[in-house]
Amino acid sequence: MLNFTDINKEAIGQLAPFFAGQCTHLSDYSLGYQFMWRKYLAPAFAVAEDCLIIRERYAGRDWFRYPLSRTGDMEAERRAVALIERYCRDHEVRLRFSGVKADAVPWLTLRYSDVSVTNTRRWRDYLYEAESFRTFAGGKFAGQRNHVNKFKKMYPDWTFEGYMPAREAELVAFLKEYEAAQRAKADELADEEMNEVYGLVPMIVPFGLRCGLLRAGGKIVACAVGERCGDMLVVHVEKALRGYEGAYPMVAQQFALAFAGDVTYLNRMDDAGDMGLRKSKLQYLPCEVVGKYAVTPRRPIDTLSELPELTTQRLTLRAVREEDAAVYARLAGDGARNRWWGYDWRADVAADFVPTADWFLSGARELFAKKMEMPLGIYRGDVLIGETTLHRFGYTAEAEIGVRLLPEYEGSGYAAEALAAYMAYAFSKLELERVEAKHFRENARSGRSLQLAGMKKTGEDEAFVYYEKTAKM
Repeated sequence: MLNFTDINKEAIGQLAPFFAGQCTHLSDYSLGYQFMWRKYLAPAFAVAEDCLIIRERYAGRDWFRYPLSRTGDMEAERRAVALIERYCRDHEVRLRFSGVKADAVPWLTLRYSDVSVTNTRRWRDYLYEAESFRTFAGGKFAGQRNHVNKFKKMYPDWTFEGYMPAREAELVAFLKEYEAAQRAKADELADEEMNEVYGLVPMIVPFGLRCGLLRAGGKIVACAVGERCGDMLVVHVEKALRGYEGAYPMVAQQFALAFAGDVTYLNRMDDAGDMGLRKSKLQYLPCEVVGKYAVTPRRPIDTLSELPELTTQRLTLRAVREEDAAVYARLAGDGARNRWWGYDWRADVAADFVPTADWFLSGARELFAKKMEMPLGIYRGDVLIGETTLHRFGYTAEAEIGVRLLPEYEGSGYAAEALAAYMAYAFSKLELERVEAKHFRENARSGRSLQLAGMKKTGEDEAFVYYEKTAKM
């Protein structure tokens, strides 16, 4: 069971042990990134299998970052993936992975029968050899070297120093001067980034970040803030005032000289789709533009545009017809039936709500439209006598099945007949590997129906008895 905690200033320190040794080369797995973008992505975290699992919300959707093992244990990360799958199934959340490292993509692709994989260019990180920034050696870095030399010539009194808390007010004043020009771009993402930079300043020391200040004439004209993560230094912030030519390559080199002597790489984040920034980052000759893959598994239900129609010796299973809305309301609104169904519709509405005859049918159709359930009416001739549904679709070819009948049609074997037909369809057409079911311990009649349909008991707890049927049974 995964229990998520919001990532805030109080909780973020718990993430540090996972980020300190991470070897993904992704900047997302860092304290600075998670802190700066917490308001934008509303992240939360859980720890399981000694892995960090981060859930984010972006564009109205939940996303899960690929699990990060504290010790680099690949098998532990895969076990954590299974826990995320279970969480999504139990909470009716669509499974979407973001920021997946490249070497995990093939395994995820093979794990799911149908996936969408994207690698958006604007969010890829720029990774550089730290040594190249420390020296700017060779003809390929002649431009950067010339800018550094020009800055030194124009400002012979330049200095570079490590940040101390006593400099906080001075650093904030520099950022406000920088911001005055930055705000003129009217870029919402850039504005949000500046807001988060201000918030990061008081956390430089508590988070153990590395920060350097470049001065000219005693005034701060550029700054950089970074974080050690494994064999790289992630550069979260790099700002320089306009009018100080060469300040950007100068602060980049001095920062690398001061703080990147014990790492192999510099990660200078993404370009967020800013073409000017992309050009600049490419001119520094990255050794890799690190992909951040989004992997979205598709379940069998996701491909369906309409419900199937199935026939048995005595029954037809199909979408409930409009003219049967009142009968369906009697079935779905029956408190006794809902007790064994495991769901009380009254829990989701106001106390004084009075449903119309078609309210229940509209709700069932909405569940299918959202790809949460596949409800089929059970018809005896033209008469609606009950419902069977596939729901709780998982991500490794499994789903749960349920059935309910109007009281006057119980005891004739209709439930088992409908269940058997729907499971046959699930295996042959939806290509599921396992169908699960459960019933309350005191509802023995349901257990007999499940067994007559070919399901086998797999266990029980204080509340339920569990069953399953696999494709080979």
